[in-house]
Amino acid sequence: MFLRIDQVDVCYPGQSRPAVRAASLILQAGEIGVLIGPSGCGKTTLLRAVAGLERVCGGSIALAGETVSGAHLHVPPEQRRIGMVFQDYALFPHLDVGRNVGFGLRHLPPPERAKRVAEVLALVDLPGSERRFPHELSGGQQQRVALARAMAPRPRLLLLDEPFSNLDADLRERLAHELRAILKAAGATVLFVTHDQFEAFAIGDRIGVMDEGHLHQWDDAYTLYHRPATRFVADFIGHGVLVPAHIVLDAGGPHVDTPLGRLKDTAECPLPSAYPGGRCDLLLRADDIVHDDQSPVKAQIIRKAFRGSEFLYTLRLASGETVMAHVPSHHNHRIGEWIGIQPDVDHVVVFAPESQAPRAAA
Repeated sequence: MFLRIDQVDVCYPGQSRPAVRAASLILQAGEIGVLIGPSGCGKTTLLRAVAGLERVCGGSIALAGETVSGAHLHVPPEQRRIGMVFQDYALFPHLDVGRNVGFGLRHLPPPERAKRVAEVLALVDLPGSERRFPHELSGGQQQRVALARAMAPRPRLLLLDEPFSNLDADLRERLAHELRAILKAAGATVLFVTHDQFEAFAIGDRIGVMDEGHLHQWDDAYTLYHRPATRFVADFIGHGVLVPAHIVLDAGGPHVDTPLGRLKDTAECPLPSAYPGGRCDLLLRADDIVHDDQSPVKAQIIRKAFRGSEFLYTLRLASGETVMAHVPSHHNHRIGEWIGIQPDVDHVVVFAPESQAPRAAA
């Protein structure tokens, strides 16, 4: 492991509880980790603690086996060999690109410095741009220069705090894929902060979902989507809803009864004894619901969002529950229309009802 965060608390004076509480994660060398969550959830605070810009009041942070933060230990930021890219890029407007990128290389002789600047500019696909100034560059190019500057001193770890937040949505999506390719080509170990789950999915090898200072789950994107560990992760990641369900046991094993009928394949279903009376809440993603005109289960379209190749329909069942469904866009139904649907659930993910202590079983 390269970065180990173990039960870290970060406290601010005057606050009744830590801004980050008992956060733990492991990031291997060469991996890209992403912290995601709503504003104020603690993701940037945890990133700053890794950088040494915030002190921890509990737990520990280790880099390459060296403890750099603890309740009674704090290695200064400049001794951690960490590179950072901020939201505003923090480029020096009066310096050209070459001098911006070489700012952290002043200890090198000029020929070596120029060689390293050229190397990292080529890596971020901006070769030969040393004499241009920041104001002459697009937002995406400025972001790449900031990345090149952070990578130039060969840091042990790169930290990126919402580097795309000032860019438009289309550019952000394209740059996210480009950034991953650049970081992988460099063999960099990276911790990245964003509030955008599409960015997180495009960039991250491992993703941590945070809320109110708590790191709910640290996993790959597929597992977060299909096997969320908590109700918050289930709600925050992807399009989905929780509907009441009932686990029953017969000769064929446990089954799940839902407002859309009994699920067909419930091989992963927990036993009814996992929940009082077998009552639970079932996670239904938009891709768990199939449009089928022949289905006896009908639902009314109450909202629709055009996504190009598909619509995202929000549907209300006759029983009152709401579900969502991805439907090919040539099925252009009107709001208020009733359509046939059926569940097609590969991953059975259920939680205790909110009145009980929440826990996942999948």
